[in-house]
Amino acid sequence: MKKIISGKVREVYDLEDGRMVIVTTDRISAFDVILPTMITDKGKVLNALANFWFDYTGDLVKNHMISSDLKDMPADFQKPEFEGRTILCKKLKMIPYEVIVRGYMFGSMYEAYKKGEPFLGHSFDKEYKEAEKLAEPICTPSTKAAEGHDINVTLDYMKNDLGAELGQKIADTAIAIYKKCYEHAYKNGIIIADTKFEFGLDEDGNLVLADEVLTPDSSRFWDLSKYEVGGSPASYDKQFVRDWLKANNLAGDPNIKEVPADVVAQTSQIYHECCLKITGKDC
Repeated sequence: MKKIISGKVREVYDLEDGRMVIVTTDRISAFDVILPTMITDKGKVLNALANFWFDYTGDLVKNHMISSDLKDMPADFQKPEFEGRTILCKKLKMIPYEVIVRGYMFGSMYEAYKKGEPFLGHSFDKEYKEAEKLAEPICTPSTKAAEGHDINVTLDYMKNDLGAELGQKIADTAIAIYKKCYEHAYKNGIIIADTKFEFGLDEDGNLVLADEVLTPDSSRFWDLSKYEVGGSPASYDKQFVRDWLKANNLAGDPNIKEVPADVVAQTSQIYHECCLKITGKDC
């Protein structure tokens, strides 16, 4: 067993038998900096949400999950500190793209729209306000850069790279997952404005959903009760931390010493509330 990835949030171990163990930590990153202070229970919340969605979308696509029970893990992980934040999963040949599904006119897409420019191959026939729901969700992939920032590309770019059939299947699957999960979240008071998915291929060439799925770290979750078109809606994610960093001129500062306890507590509460609304139980 060897650690193969130590990411911004996750530690990934290769069991060298076609399986991996992924541990979701309480680390938080903002403005491309991993902050020195952990967010209490964040890893458990992210893990619980991802596991819920993997199960919920199992009728649409296979996923990489084998088990979340510590008894199924190697002995090194059968310890209390790994409870609730660790999964055993299949090792895949990963698709070298993040697949972003956008359901609302927001962010970089809204900036392009305001200028009258197409956005990654998409043009819009009707008029939109900021944060308004799109007539249909769209798929905009991005390359997965080993270093530096990912690069947004058009769907045609991904299809030309991977082959038209596989590229289209990935896009169709991502949008189908988004639509199904959007309805569940909406009924429970959360709008999934956009999200990213990652896919891989198993030993038989089947498309498999992997990594994390529909968490506040990989998605833009808005509070339905506070949602209004024409601005930036209240969100269930690390925006609270980002706002504190900006207010204190610390955005992107790699030398930040500590995140205050009250900011940690409120951010942890936001994550817990999100999990409770979506899964029906606290994480």
